[in-house]
Amino acid sequence: MFFNLAACSLSLLVLLQCWTLLVCGFRLTPSYQPHQNRALTLFSSTSEDDARCYGPLSSTFTELSDEMGGSGRAAVIWDCLRAGIDPNLYYRNDSGIDSSDKAIVESWLEAMSADFDANDISLTKNDLLGKRRDQGLGADALSRLQKLMKQCRSSAACADDSVTESIHTIENSIGSISHIKVSADGTTKLLLRLARGYEVESVIIPWLDKGFSTVCVSSQLGCAQACRFCATGKMGKMADLTAEEILCQIYFANKVCRIVSSIAAAGDSATTLPPCDNVVLMGMGEPADNAVAVVRAVSTMADRRMFSLAQSKITVSTVAPNPSAFTTLGSSPAALAWSVHAVDDSLRKELVPTTKFSMEELKEGLVEALKSRSKKLRRTMLEVALIDSVNDSEKDAKLLISLAQSIMTDVEGSKVVVNLIPFNDIGHPTYRTPSMEKVLGFQKIITDGGVLCYVRTTRGDEENAACGQLATSRSK
Repeated sequence: MFFNLAACSLSLLVLLQCWTLLVCGFRLTPSYQPHQNRALTLFSSTSEDDARCYGPLSSTFTELSDEMGGSGRAAVIWDCLRAGIDPNLYYRNDSGIDSSDKAIVESWLEAMSADFDANDISLTKNDLLGKRRDQGLGADALSRLQKLMKQCRSSAACADDSVTESIHTIENSIGSISHIKVSADGTTKLLLRLARGYEVESVIIPWLDKGFSTVCVSSQLGCAQACRFCATGKMGKMADLTAEEILCQIYFANKVCRIVSSIAAAGDSATTLPPCDNVVLMGMGEPADNAVAVVRAVSTMADRRMFSLAQSKITVSTVAPNPSAFTTLGSSPAALAWSVHAVDDSLRKELVPTTKFSMEELKEGLVEALKSRSKKLRRTMLEVALIDSVNDSEKDAKLLISLAQSIMTDVEGSKVVVNLIPFNDIGHPTYRTPSMEKVLGFQKIITDGGVLCYVRTTRGDEENAACGQLATSRSK
């Protein structure tokens, strides 16, 4: 492995932050490509034509218990996965440490220009797990787990199926870290290389004053919605991610947070990433276009026996390709966010050219979805990429007020928040970022109209790293 690090300055608002941040930094040489074996027992055909395996991350707890021969074994596996630890390695050697852990330590220290010896950092079994730490997995359980990993690996359509490994792991069967970029404030962007050859981006956003981090994850590689202001939309849709591939982004985020925390524990207190406590599906892709995989992944995130995230701390954002998208995504245990961008139908069609339904039709879809949800999940966010002299007029603001108020009127116990995202340059010939004076003026109109409104702080746009600029490119 070799490492090539860079850093930039990024700062984002909690739960209101999404997409963003270009990956550069250290590079882990992609070393694992699965071979083909179609003897599968658990399948998901939700993402593309070929069948996909539900592996240890995306199997329900009951499915995993059945595969492993007991719920106790499944719980031990999830004690590992929740912390970003590969149980296939943890229970097979004395230290229980993945060989890539030290590489992450070294790259983080270099990125933060920390005067600290990586060899002084101790990563031991006793530091990693909770009450089931000493329970272990016997030979039968490890054999069952290997069988499941092999199925997961063989289900991927891989670029190179000639490589074989003696142990099937998360890294050689699902995905591995390819690049990391760490900003001055600790915001960390991950580029993951999936076993089937694709690379996908996610970001860890630390909130040191609050003691937790937010993870922004992708649901697709590219996007078919073609929003005019978004670099991802210019890519087109290249692939759906499986539930396993969506969840491995959280697995690796937890892994990085755990390892970086060990650096702080070893004495470098200025360097830390708090545990991941929030997840936003606002990265690459349109969740509604990959809804079955997204709903399954979110269910795993919220399951108290698995990732154990609070439902209110998971947010799924959609442009709403059709009214039923809200109901479909609303079946997941997460808050909903709607990428509106404009309430006027003709203007929205200009900004989101794949739009096929009126805003009234889409609003009714959201209303029906919210009515069927528990009151604690009736909070929703209306997102607007604010573009100078395009959708930032007083009329646009008042239309947003009317939309938000009509939703709250129609859905008892609902709360609507408007999230303004100043446009970030993607090389569009006419779109420009509005002045902060105009953004704040737009916000004031909305708040004066009785609707809560936030402005998302933008950082990293000089690195093509800000909201809407994500396009799976690498810094040289």
